[in-house]
Amino acid sequence: MTDVDTVDIHVRVNGTSRRASVPPRLTLADFLRVNCGLTGTHLGCEHGVCGACTVLLDGEAVRACLVFAVQAHDAEVTTVEGLAGPDGELSTVQAAFREHHGLQCGFCTPGFVVSVTAFLAENPKPTDEEIREALTGNLCRCTGYQGIVNAVRAAADTAGTTVTEGPA
Repeated sequence: MTDVDTVDIHVRVNGTSRRASVPPRLTLADFLRVNCGLTGTHLGCEHGVCGACTVLLDGEAVRACLVFAVQAHDAEVTTVEGLAGPDGELSTVQAAFREHHGLQCGFCTPGFVVSVTAFLAENPKPTDEEIREALTGNLCRCTGYQGIVNAVRAAADTAGTTVTEGPA
C-alpha cells in the first residue's frame, strides 16, 4: 500500500480499553476475533445477511462483518462475551436462551443474543409479532425458531430483571 498501511485506533471492548494499529480495511469482526481473541463474534456469510457477527457499537446492534475496525475508533463495542455479569452470571437474554432451548448447534446464538439484547433495550414489552419481526435479521439453520421466540418472550416477561446491555 502506498497511502496508509495502518491506522491507530482506540476502542473500548466489553469495558476494556484497547489500542491497535490496524489496516484500514480490517473488519470489526476480524479485529475482535484476531486482535482481541473474542471468538464469540462468529463469521457466517460475511455479507451482513446472517447476523452471526452482530455486536453492539455504542449500544446499537451492527453487523461486525460490515463495519471496519477504524469506524469503531473511540467507540464502545460489546460482544456476546461482554453481556454476562462480572461474576459470569448470564444476562437475562442469555439465561432465557438456555432455559427455553433457543439454540441447537450454537453457531448463530451469539448474534441472536446480542440482537435480542439491543431489541429488548429499545422495546422491553414487545408483542409476539414484534419479536418475530425483530428476529428476521438473524438466520438459524437448526432450531425452527420457536425456541428462540420463546426465549425472547421469556426474557421480555422476566419480572424485576432488566436486560443487560453490557458494561457501562
